Amino acid sequence: MPLLKFLIITILVLWLIRMIARLLLPLLFKKMVSKVQEQVNNQYRQQESPRRPTGKLSVDYVPPKDKEARAADKAGDFIDFEELK
Repeated sequence: MPLLKFLIITILVLWLIRMIARLLLPLLFKKMVSKVQEQVNNQYRQQESPRRPTGKLSVDYVPPKDKEARAADKAGDFIDFEELK
């Protein structure tokens, strides 16, 4: 008798879990999908906002030249050559 009672209770609990999962899982998945979609849309908006119109050039940072680079600028003309065989 205790085995039969245990089996009936187990079957009922598993059936209830299955029914609850059928009702709640679609809602949870919809909520997760909408969150991810909202994050993707926010990232897309952030990428689109700083765009500048075409043809405009803006330099935000120009690194300072060190002494060697300034000396190389004044070294003279360099001529490219091709090796002949």
